[in-house]
Amino acid sequence: MDMSVESAVSVAISLQGFNAAQEQQNVLLRKVLDSQAQTIASIMDSMPRLATFGPVGTQLHVTA
Repeated sequence: MDMSVESAVSVAISLQGFNAAQEQQNVLLRKVLDSQAQTIASIMDSMPRLATFGPVGTQLHVTA
């Protein structure tokens, strides 16, 4: 019976280590995704705005 208790404790400790490593990877992934979102937002903000009213730049004329 001692072996099963020791095995269970060993597995529990291993799972705690795995969970800690997984949490660290999740934090790193979140930081990378946030950084990419900020980069994309700054690129989008630097682009010129398109017209939203008036005859120029708001209509598409297509002839086939």
